[in-house]
Amino acid sequence: MSKLSVGQDISAGQLHSARSLGIKITQAIIVKAPGLLPMLYSPPELEGELGIPARTLRDWLKWGLPHQRDETGHIWINGQEFAAWVNAIRTAPKRTVPLKDGQAFCVGCRAAVIVLEPQRRRNGNRILLSGKCPTCGRTIHRGIRDDQ
Repeated sequence: MSKLSVGQDISAGQLHSARSLGIKITQAIIVKAPGLLPMLYSPPELEGELGIPARTLRDWLKWGLPHQRDETGHIWINGQEFAAWVNAIRTAPKRTVPLKDGQAFCVGCRAAVIVLEPQRRRNGNRILLSGKCPTCGRTIHRGIRDDQ
């Protein structure tokens, strides 16, 4: 159970984990969320108000959407807290870490890894570093500069 008051900030860890999962906030939700009243909404009410699928809302609950449960276990979401969460997710900086020499990003592992069996090849003005991911074995690529 998480609770977020309107003036309270969401932790950086929550924002980064939400961002890394690819939480997408549509323009319609960005526009409609600030108009929500400072009252408790049930998930079906919020789904109808914002036009979002039930599965999306339940996924957001797992990744930091502020909510509370009553004594019978029903989920309630405060409209203003929802609007603050949407704004925080939308404006959170993306976490970017520069890759080191010999590293590439593996889409399967969702992490920067050291390239095994690196091979360089030139394609016009571009140099492509290709190799294998040490974790999952997939082929990974990275564009590099001449000086790397």
